[in-house]
Amino acid sequence: MPWSNQNGGGPWGGGGGGNNQGPWGQGPNRPRGGGGGNTPPDLEDLIRRGQDRLKNIVPGGFNGGVIALLAIVLVGFWAIQAIYTVQPDERGVELRFGKPKDEVSLPGLHFHLWPLETVEIVKVTEQQQNVGAKASSSSSAGLMLSGDQNIVNVQFSVLFTVSDPKAFLFNIESPQLTLQQVAESAMREVVGRRPAQDIFRDARQQIAADVKGIIQGTMDAYGAGISINAVAIEDAAPPREVADAFDEVQRAEQDEDRFVEEANKYANQQLGQARGQAAQIREEAAAYKDRVVKEAEGEAQRFISIYDQYSKAPDVTRKRLYLETMEQVLKNSNKVIIDEKQGVVPYLPLNEIGRMGQTQQGGN
Repeated sequence: MPWSNQNGGGPWGGGGGGNNQGPWGQGPNRPRGGGGGNTPPDLEDLIRRGQDRLKNIVPGGFNGGVIALLAIVLVGFWAIQAIYTVQPDERGVELRFGKPKDEVSLPGLHFHLWPLETVEIVKVTEQQQNVGAKASSSSSAGLMLSGDQNIVNVQFSVLFTVSDPKAFLFNIESPQLTLQQVAESAMREVVGRRPAQDIFRDARQQIAADVKGIIQGTMDAYGAGISINAVAIEDAAPPREVADAFDEVQRAEQDEDRFVEEANKYANQQLGQARGQAAQIREEAAAYKDRVVKEAEGEAQRFISIYDQYSKAPDVTRKRLYLETMEQVLKNSNKVIIDEKQGVVPYLPLNEIGRMGQTQQGGN
């Protein structure tokens, strides 16, 4: 009971009789403006009222209601743990006493007997695994030795999907860490067989394809349940310490390539001109050949036609040939006619007179 209801006053016996005093010999403080009806509420009375209200709310009384409420809470908690949802980009693998089941849970709402069964959720959409560090960083994760004894810093990424969720979860302890280590090892193997120029610009696609094949073969041997979609070489550069010297080498190689291109261009130009001249000479020779052949054929045909006429009338043809030949011979020579009886016959050279007249007209 509270000390205000005891007959002897406070617990130290300081009060007396009906003075209703406190433990230090004075009465308890009363609310201002209050009378004797405003005494503080009894604690036991408050507890009793609360129990009565709880009995009215919970069926079966206080003890039975608490048990029912606890049972409802436990059932709700078990239902929350037993029902799970698989998203469209995920797959679920149920485990019974730690052993995975054969079936794989597809997207949707599923139920399992928790805690006898548990579930592991795996993301099956395409994921990216980055390997190596940027050339500007101080990390040496991507430093590799090329086939021509140069050091290159390679940064690349591996795009993969989970093809077998159960194998991905239980065949390898850390699949993504294993994938990163295998990818780095494969890139070092391929780069170590090639010159640095290939990884910088000449054969990146072929190197990426070779690395992809090695990674896929290794992960299949491990039974990781991973399918490699692509390998992308994002950056390949020399280390920071030798970047300036390497740039000088690159510029020298570019100058060399430029000079070689110019030389090839000049050689092609000269070769084109020579080929053109050769083609022209061949065409002229062919034309000359055709002309000579045609003229020879024409002379032969003319000779054959004359021979045919000669065979028909030898005397007439012989005389005509003689006269035509003499005409060609005497046409451009100075002529003097001598007769057997008269001696020198007067001769008027009309052709020479005509040519002399034309010459005089031209001089005037």
